[in-house]
Amino acid sequence: MRMIYLDIDSLRPDHMSCYGYDRNTTPNIDHIAAGGARFNSCYCASSPCVPSRASFMSGRFGINHGALTHWGPGCDFDYPEGDGHSTSVPFFTRHLRNAGYKTVTFSSFGDRHHAWWYFAGWNELHTHSLKEGNENADEVNAAVIPWLKAHGKEDNYFLHIQYWDPHTLYTYPKEYADQWNDSPVKEFPNEQTIQDQQKDSFPRSATFLHWADRFPETMPRQIRNRQDLAHLINGYDGGISYMDKHVGEILETLRELGIEEEVCFIISADHAESMGEHGVYMEHANASESVHHIPLIMKVPGVTKPGQVVDGFVYNVDVIATITDMVGLPVPTGWDGKSFLNALQGGHWEGRDYLVMDHALYVCQRAVRDSKWYFIRTYHPGLFEFGEISLYDMEQDPNQTVNVAAAFPEIVKEMDHRLANWLQEQMGKPGSKVDPMQKVIETGPWKYMTVEDWHRRLQQDGWQEEASILAAKYRKSNDFNSLYGM
Repeated sequence: MRMIYLDIDSLRPDHMSCYGYDRNTTPNIDHIAAGGARFNSCYCASSPCVPSRASFMSGRFGINHGALTHWGPGCDFDYPEGDGHSTSVPFFTRHLRNAGYKTVTFSSFGDRHHAWWYFAGWNELHTHSLKEGNENADEVNAAVIPWLKAHGKEDNYFLHIQYWDPHTLYTYPKEYADQWNDSPVKEFPNEQTIQDQQKDSFPRSATFLHWADRFPETMPRQIRNRQDLAHLINGYDGGISYMDKHVGEILETLRELGIEEEVCFIISADHAESMGEHGVYMEHANASESVHHIPLIMKVPGVTKPGQVVDGFVYNVDVIATITDMVGLPVPTGWDGKSFLNALQGGHWEGRDYLVMDHALYVCQRAVRDSKWYFIRTYHPGLFEFGEISLYDMEQDPNQTVNVAAAFPEIVKEMDHRLANWLQEQMGKPGSKVDPMQKVIETGPWKYMTVEDWHRRLQQDGWQEEASILAAKYRKSNDFNSLYGM
């Protein structure tokens, strides 16, 4: 089998035309999706980038692989030991090689995040630029397409290609954003919501969108109204469109080689992106639906049928387990993922009953998601203003605007019980150590970045208006030595 895994940073499924988005953002990915299976309920177990890709490499939840944030305590990836490398908890890349697969990656992720464990197990590692994740899709393809022309007809390879274009900053050619200028923007957030958000002053809020003094024309300075929102959404969709154009170049290369119909495609993301949810814009900053709900498309020759739609809950670690199952290897006993190969084959399959997810970079949270409810427990609000307990009715409130925890105490109790059981199960596994979430709570970046620090940084970068907003918010308490009253 020839496998190509398209790993697209910060991609929301509801901004892809194959998921029903009004804008034709992903015609080439749509072509792949039409020939295979589209999953409607895939979620990353841990966000953001480092925790999610650590799960991709290890097959484990963040609580078990240890890298639950981007730096410092709580970011220490746990290398399971055995005879050299663990056979019960192997790296995904090493495990694939046991089936005779050549593993190849085109990604600057390990360089960007100093995640040296990412480099383990690949036959070939192509860090094709020194931009540390800021390269555009044309720069990625400039390295990938020559490789495909030289090696595409070989058998049994797993080719991982990472595109960054939907991730800020949006540095592709501006015409890809401008194409949406006359196209309507999604209804959320509406004008009233945006006006209500003007009181917020945390990073990536409507009034505090950037903390650098330079950014491309594809991005607005602030979100003051729906016009600014359209500017931002056009920029995000432009990045998706630019990325998709280069997916088309990959498809064209495969056609030239005569192997397009012989390639297995897996298309997903490390996490998605908030676009106004919880007052956060163009960021993956909490354990919310907008951040954790990711696309998943799988086209597997001889296995999937055209136009399949799968609705059951799956984790990103389940994707890794399924690829392992597809190539005839056992799913390692130490992995947290479960194979859904039966779903790809059209058999009876219902997915997981509920999911538990976490985030520990900007805020310390764990969430429980089932078919109706989304529960979030905040252990530390970090740089934001989250309550300790949140509950959202996803059938009535998909954008998570109204916390209904007080109205449904029994649901809160049940979801908290699920979370406690999950935590007990994970901590009871062989070799488990201290919950990395606790390390972050005790030593997180909010211990060092105070309101005074943010105020000084804004002034230094020339953001006087934002600095004034931040100062006014805390002037009453005259407390610039603690963050949000902590």
